[in-house]
Amino acid sequence: MTGVRLGDRLLQIGCVDPTLLGAISAKVGLSGLACVAVRSTEMAARAQRGAERAGALIEIEQTDFTKLPFPDASFDLVVIDSTDGMLGSMSPNDRDACFREALRVLAGRGRVVVIESGSRPGFAGLLRRQPVNPSYQASGGSIAALTAARFRAVRSLVERDGLSFMEGTK
Repeated sequence: MTGVRLGDRLLQIGCVDPTLLGAISAKVGLSGLACVAVRSTEMAARAQRGAERAGALIEIEQTDFTKLPFPDASFDLVVIDSTDGMLGSMSPNDRDACFREALRVLAGRGRVVVIESGSRPGFAGLLRRQPVNPSYQASGGSIAALTAARFRAVRSLVERDGLSFMEGTK
């Protein structure tokens, strides 16, 4: 769903699911670049495990998501892994800063893809608790936040296997 291609320069913000990071990062191949920004050593270790399992080379930066240590226009694709509700749990100012930083590090015509936990149908949906911030969802969630950060062509791509994918372009 991310549309990452061989040779792309990829940045993932957050690493909840190391398998997801590994799968996305492996797509850029040796001709591309895969980086992940993480907040903690625990998240860095998770990212390293995902990279090793997928056989991907990933640069790991432990940083604050509101001040990314990358030059302007460094990446073709930014993936924000908010499957643990990270965006909804941030203060509005920090969330806005995170999206502004994602926009800043994107190259012209670059894309951002936000991955969040979505609803699961049937019995699985009853068992799985979703980390949801009601005020964030009521304000329009990631779609509204992407629009406010001045991304263009913002849209919801799909809900699949309990995940929601949204995107915007620079």
